[in-house]
Amino acid sequence: MFGIALFVTSLSDYTSGNPTPADSVEFLVGHQAALFAWYLVVFLVFGVAIVPLARALHQRFADVSPQLADIGAVFAYIWAGLMFATGMISNVGITAVADLDATDPAAAEGLWSSIDTVTNGLGGGNELLGGMWILVVSLAAWGTRRLPTGLNVLGLVSATAGLLTLVPGLSDVGMVFGLGSIAWFIWTGIVLMRNPAPELADETTR
Repeated sequence: MFGIALFVTSLSDYTSGNPTPADSVEFLVGHQAALFAWYLVVFLVFGVAIVPLARALHQRFADVSPQLADIGAVFAYIWAGLMFATGMISNVGITAVADLDATDPAAAEGLWSSIDTVTNGLGGGNELLGGMWILVVSLAAWGTRRLPTGLNVLGLVSATAGLLTLVPGLSDVGMVFGLGSIAWFIWTGIVLMRNPAPELADETTR
């Protein structure tokens, strides 16, 4: 939620529209602290959060749907790794670009364009891994009733939106995935805390 708040407020000039490399570098130099905090939370903290949730969900389905449990965990751990890579490259890149801009603005623009392309490919331009993880978990839960039905529906909708970001021209549905996955994460966490044992989902968790 912190990341989305920054996205639509203090970073809106950077995250909306189609800024030129020069515009991006100018904004980056003037908002280094805010961008550092944004990348830290959206990618690094989020990557850390994925790991225990993936582990807990794997344990929940391992005895009734071992193949889907294993497949889902693989997607989740790869996704976490790419979140770490994206966040670290972005934050190191911010400093490098800001330093270079002081002596060679044109080179700074070229460097940021390269960094932006790499980080978009790793974790910002599409939501394949996140969509696949949530999809696999939702399918496993649907067949075993280990999670509430409403949560599974939310997961399937969010996962579909994530996978649609692979289609050229449909990258804007990534916001649907982002908001849906946040709700899915929160709801899943509540269910796991209220009903840690892997029995059938209780009606009170729906």
